[in-house]
Amino acid sequence: MQSLDTNSPRYVPGYDGVAKLLHWLVVLLIAAQFVIGWTMPDIHKGTVPDGLIAWHLGVGAALVAVVVLRIVWRVTHRPAPAPVSPFFSAVSHITHGLLYLALVIVPVLGWANASSRGWTVKLFGVLPYPALSPVGSSVGHAMGDIHGILAWVLLVLIGLHVAGALFHRLVLKDGVLQRMLP
Repeated sequence: MQSLDTNSPRYVPGYDGVAKLLHWLVVLLIAAQFVIGWTMPDIHKGTVPDGLIAWHLGVGAALVAVVVLRIVWRVTHRPAPAPVSPFFSAVSHITHGLLYLALVIVPVLGWANASSRGWTVKLFGVLPYPALSPVGSSVGHAMGDIHGILAWVLLVLIGLHVAGALFHRLVLKDGVLQRMLP
């Protein structure tokens, strides 16, 4: 890979190593969640959280923790702004805001649904998260349906994010994609 000349007008300062690590860890966890979610059995009344369902809960718990860390890091460690037009800056801010929102809401809705089924969500299978809804809650059960729908919205937002990164790399050739690459 060709190194970027930091004196070049095309040079765009990148994110720090922690931000990159958290970004790519979220990517990995989301990819795992979609694979597990698509292959796990349907959840019905009386379903036991074992096998792929247990994996989905565990990866979801890890995702919640990493997303919280990522948000805290992002708020406390602002990267240098990318040198893009006001239009692309606005589109980027809106897309990133919606991505962060979906990365919080989708797992929390799944967590609330698990709570309503009496399932304990645990980080690394050890640290239990508090229940977000009472066992048997119809609202908690409904949150499971919303969780599934918003997961598709999250997938669309991820597609837009990837398309934007590729647009910067292949069309604008402005170095913006390189900001998040290792």
